[in-house]
Amino acid sequence: MSNLKETALRGLLWSLSEKFLSKGIAFVVSVVLARVLLPSDFGQIALISIVIALGQTLSDSGMTQSLIRSQNLDNGDYSTVFILNVVVSVFIYCVVYFLSPFIASFYSEPGLVKILRVLSLQIPLASFTSIQETHLTKEMEFRKQMLIQIPSKLISGILGIALAYSGFGVWSLVYMYLSAVFINSLLLWFSSNWWPKAIFDLAKLKYHFNYGIKLTLSSLVTTIYENIYQILIGKYYSSTDLGFYTRALETQRLPVSNLSAALNKVTFPMFAMIQNDDEKLKKSYKALMIQVVFWVLPAMLILNISSEPLFNLLFTEKWSESIPYFELLCFAGICYPLSSYNLGILKIKGRSDLFLKLEIIKKSYITIFLIMFLTKGILFLIILSVITSFIAVILNSYYSGRLINYGLIEQLKDLIPTVLLALFVYFLTYYSFSLLHNLTDFSKVFITTILFLSLYLGGAYILKFQIFNELKAILKYRRNY
Repeated sequence: MSNLKETALRGLLWSLSEKFLSKGIAFVVSVVLARVLLPSDFGQIALISIVIALGQTLSDSGMTQSLIRSQNLDNGDYSTVFILNVVVSVFIYCVVYFLSPFIASFYSEPGLVKILRVLSLQIPLASFTSIQETHLTKEMEFRKQMLIQIPSKLISGILGIALAYSGFGVWSLVYMYLSAVFINSLLLWFSSNWWPKAIFDLAKLKYHFNYGIKLTLSSLVTTIYENIYQILIGKYYSSTDLGFYTRALETQRLPVSNLSAALNKVTFPMFAMIQNDDEKLKKSYKALMIQVVFWVLPAMLILNISSEPLFNLLFTEKWSESIPYFELLCFAGICYPLSSYNLGILKIKGRSDLFLKLEIIKKSYITIFLIMFLTKGILFLIILSVITSFIAVILNSYYSGRLINYGLIEQLKDLIPTVLLALFVYFLTYYSFSLLHNLTDFSKVFITTILFLSLYLGGAYILKFQIFNELKAILKYRRNY
């Protein structure tokens, strides 16, 4: 393997380990908490999640992405961005603090005032170590990041469970999330080799700001859209309804967001190294895209089939109203890593302007449709989400493919064999699942998973999919390192 490919594979393995372990711990914690707390408790946190997300996006201003992409940096670049991030994040917290009563009034939830003021402290806390994390990502030090993430998730999770069983209700979630950011920041600060200096270079600020501002605006649009369902459900339905929707969404995102985040963390700095070599970029992009689809498809389809016994097993029948939401969201989950992965090409090529235009166009018409059909019910809104997710993948793939001479038609041709095999196995497994009677929930989930994977991987082997050659290369690489 080439040095670049070896670095990418090593980074991907550590990044995947970090994401799945940290998110796995968080998921186990959420399962325990879901059995103790009420859906309305999770709904209250979901109501203000967009405020926290917007604050974090604004505090960064997209400049950490510029640091990862740019070459020949010195401490002046890092220190300038660090100082600005901290100042902006403190200002944002003050704004959120004073706006809290108005936000609570919007949702008709007066109890949100104190919750939001405490939970939004994570915005300035995270800003103090955003550059340390950026530095580790740029250097592809994903093993070190994993060793930081795991303790923070574990300790905060134990704290959250202890508080929940002690009767703290929604505040057990608040202190859990806040402590996770605090511990993570503390570990990053003391484990990083980089320390800020009293340097604030306006020329460097202008360079990174010009690149980052378009990404920030794009991220703001994306953040608003990704939380638009929580906003509308929280406003026009109840916090309990929002709790059911949030539970379905978080369960769907466990495999999807982990894979997507791990890929983005590795591929962005990797692609940045070859951003001027379109042939090499296309080859790497194609190989990773096929890998993403090959593994995401079965994960989402298995979850779709086994949704009812899975939710009963993990969360008890108290959360049964989440099941139909979850089944539909699994189809939307197929698109999430691909959309994110395609948009990464636009960032690498420096086309943050096109990135922004795409996000505004997509999110504008989607928001209009949401408002038009708001009264049709939550289930209808999720169906709309599935449709628009597939449209977004097509648009993102088309424009990113043009930049590296890898058109949409060529991409579809490369993906069709995997998609057809997955759909064939899906219908076979779905029919078999309908025959499983008088079995425990665990048995249904286990049998469904084994049957699907056996048929899917067996079919891919018989049809001689190239995916196995890549897998052998990864396993061989792991043995050598």
